[in-house]
Amino acid sequence: MSNTGKDNKSAYNSNIYDEHIVNVLPYYTEYHGQAIDLVRTLGIKAPKWLDTGAGTGTLAIRALEVLPDAKFTLADPSEKMLDIAKQKLADKDIEYLALASGELDIKGEYDVVSAIQSHHYYSIEEREEAVKRCYDALKESGVFITFENIRMSTEESDDIALNRWKIFLKEHGNSDEDIQMQMDRRGVETHPITIEQHLEMLKKAGFKSVNLLWASYLQAGFWAVK
Repeated sequence: MSNTGKDNKSAYNSNIYDEHIVNVLPYYTEYHGQAIDLVRTLGIKAPKWLDTGAGTGTLAIRALEVLPDAKFTLADPSEKMLDIAKQKLADKDIEYLALASGELDIKGEYDVVSAIQSHHYYSIEEREEAVKRCYDALKESGVFITFENIRMSTEESDDIALNRWKIFLKEHGNSDEDIQMQMDRRGVETHPITIEQHLEMLKKAGFKSVNLLWASYLQAGFWAVK
């Protein structure tokens, strides 16, 4: 969703974000579906759920269709994104925080914390801090769900995955210039790490159970229990 790095608050035009993102990230809607299915499996009828890097509120909209009694807090550093979320969720009782993950200061309040496509703008040190703050915001036995851009385990496999993504981008209407822009951002503006690094980072934050949820192309989802 929206980025959570302070320097990237305007990286995307918030007015076209929803329609654009599905043409940039393969299976983007599956990220939300996987997160919602996992939370539903927890069996909590009215989970208190913090979605950080919430963007325009798409995850909350979909989740509330399945879990209508869920209590959502949406956090994002972009007030423009949150303004759109407020319009989309005008009939819902939602709390909004104009904060990035790394700025959260919440202790033990939530059953679920999610961060969907929002931490890869951080450096390793900043990302570790953001994950730790998400951990702190959870109740004991609460679940953290995150989806992020990833890097393959070797340069050779990373090149193959990048070429696969380029084909997806081309087939979904992106210009050669737009595709090159995406390639140029990687490792400069965005900082993807491997699946193994993600799992280790979650362990370092203190989670007692750390798991891979889903993976495809250059994205992966993880879930971890406090």
